[in-house]
Amino acid sequence: MTPGGVRSFSGVQFALLGSALLVNVISFSVYPYLAVLLRERMGLGMEQVGVVLGLATLTQLAGGLPGAALAERLGLQRSLLLAMALQTFGSLGFLAGGAWPAVTVAALFLRSAATALYTPSVRGYLVHGTGPDERPRVVSATYAAGNTGVAVGPVLGAPFIHDPSVMFAVAVALHATLTVGHALLPRETRDDREVVEPLRRALGGLAVLPFAVTALTLYLHMNFYQFLSSYAEGRVPTVFFGSAMMGYSLLLVVLQPLVTRRVERMRYEHAMALGFGGLAAGALAFTGGNEISIAAGIAVIGAGNSVLFLKNVLEALARTPRSPAVVFGQQRLAEGTGASLSGLVGGGTYQVFESAGLLPGFWVAIAAQCLLLPAIVLVLHRRLQRPAITPEGS
Repeated sequence: MTPGGVRSFSGVQFALLGSALLVNVISFSVYPYLAVLLRERMGLGMEQVGVVLGLATLTQLAGGLPGAALAERLGLQRSLLLAMALQTFGSLGFLAGGAWPAVTVAALFLRSAATALYTPSVRGYLVHGTGPDERPRVVSATYAAGNTGVAVGPVLGAPFIHDPSVMFAVAVALHATLTVGHALLPRETRDDREVVEPLRRALGGLAVLPFAVTALTLYLHMNFYQFLSSYAEGRVPTVFFGSAMMGYSLLLVVLQPLVTRRVERMRYEHAMALGFGGLAAGALAFTGGNEISIAAGIAVIGAGNSVLFLKNVLEALARTPRSPAVVFGQQRLAEGTGASLSGLVGGGTYQVFESAGLLPGFWVAIAAQCLLLPAIVLVLHRRLQRPAITPEGS
């Protein structure tokens, strides 16, 4: 085992990585099935379900920015404790929603807000006090833990789709246990030189290019994540599709730690070419509409995203003097912006191609955007960064 290997993590870091994994297992045991839950409990139409889920996603992702600012002011350990307490109450709300259906929506937004606080806090706590050489390894491990939870959660939640009471009761117990565990974490020490900015300055020191590229990444990625299931329905077996999506998350878990050092040294433009190129190639593969093409497309996208997701975070950390918690919050805002735009633009685009009976063309349109939009972002950024030329003698 090398000095930078697994054994170099501290006991607290191991505990928090395990917590991040477990939190995602709990969340994603229900997340893929929320549409079913809302329809069965509240009798909502899909249009209403879409609005609720869209707002909840926006709260969870874009809320990371005020969540990070709050974590910077309260302290990371206190924020983690508060977030886990809110998660516990959210799970209680899901459990109570069996008797009072409207409570289900309140619980969904409570857990979304808790995640908005928890994510930048746990990532900030993990990298707190680490040097620049250690950060890539820690960030990669954080993503690996989270993606493992994303992969395992839907499999564990599937048997409880139509009778989730037992699952929610277990979630309450697990969240309560994690709350106690986070109360035992050591309080982080604050650097005397570190300035705690007010919330209105949460965007101060924003790393503009990583922010824009992250928003674009999520915009294009969520077209794949949100709409592929509808496209695959009737084309491939449901079990095959679920297994392929689990494979996608596990690919990120395995591949990201292996490429961390190489990604760290890679130029941002090269990482963008690999990541967006993978998204484009995967989208084109989906046009085949069969098991082989869909599995191949998911695998290529997973390989590209392993590079792009990690590089976006490392670039954001490297290009700003702000604290890691605030940087992670700014990145979450970028993710929320991109994901929301994907729902607004991608949903309408999907409907147009579906109505015309040309649904594979949707993926061709996505692939074209994967090639064109990153180039446009880079050109605009370079032009904005170019210093103005003043006439001689002025």
